[in-house]
Amino acid sequence: MLTDSHCHLDKVDLTPFDGRIENMLDHARQAGVSQFLCVCIDMEHFEDVHRIARDFDDVYCSVGLHPTHQDGMEPDVDTLVRFSSQDHVIATGETGLDNFHFKNDADMTWQHDRFRTHIRAARESGKPLIIHTREAKEDTIRILREEKADEVGGVMHCFAEDWETAQKALDLGFYISFSGIVTFNSAKELQQVAQKVPEDRMLVETDSPWLAPTPNRGKPNQPAYVQYVAEKMAELRQCDYQHIVKTTTDNFNTLFKL
Repeated sequence: MLTDSHCHLDKVDLTPFDGRIENMLDHARQAGVSQFLCVCIDMEHFEDVHRIARDFDDVYCSVGLHPTHQDGMEPDVDTLVRFSSQDHVIATGETGLDNFHFKNDADMTWQHDRFRTHIRAARESGKPLIIHTREAKEDTIRILREEKADEVGGVMHCFAEDWETAQKALDLGFYISFSGIVTFNSAKELQQVAQKVPEDRMLVETDSPWLAPTPNRGKPNQPAYVQYVAEKMAELRQCDYQHIVKTTTDNFNTLFKL
């Protein structure tokens, strides 16, 4: 069965599902999805994602502060470690660097500090990192190295960089997760990366409710659509769809020690 390794279930529009999250999850299960990682992006809404994970046996969650979320509570190492010790919490993040939205020195310094905090917390808790990087690949890899992130590992989520960056992340023990972007006709370089990533280090995700894959590009995303990402991966790697399903789920379980 398939795993959506990164989704924001608390942000998905439930209108097509009669306003019920269980209906959305059932729809995904009918599409072959058996596990979901509901990713936290700010501390104020941690309880929302944690409640979803508590309510459904096939849903897990993370704890962390997204690099573009400057407002609200800024967790220190102890807070992240304490929250990550709760049941159903299997990862630290989403954390990282985003130079697309933030470009001035003060914002970048804030991001770098928060990123280091998350890495230190992950090393202490043993909960792998979920990394967001956008127009910041050099700094992202540098900080991962400086903070010895290889001691805990994690995943480069919604990967959209080049093969050189993928290799550097792989050398640090990280997994590479492919989202709907890999299905876009314009994503030729990323598709080449998808062909090269070692079989035992690849994951698939939706990043719902954003980045819906072809054939639903431009529409609200949902976990059921991870099947289209897996189908594209099978096409690119010239293998059976069920092989991608099993391999990426096995990889997810290995990374997060499930």
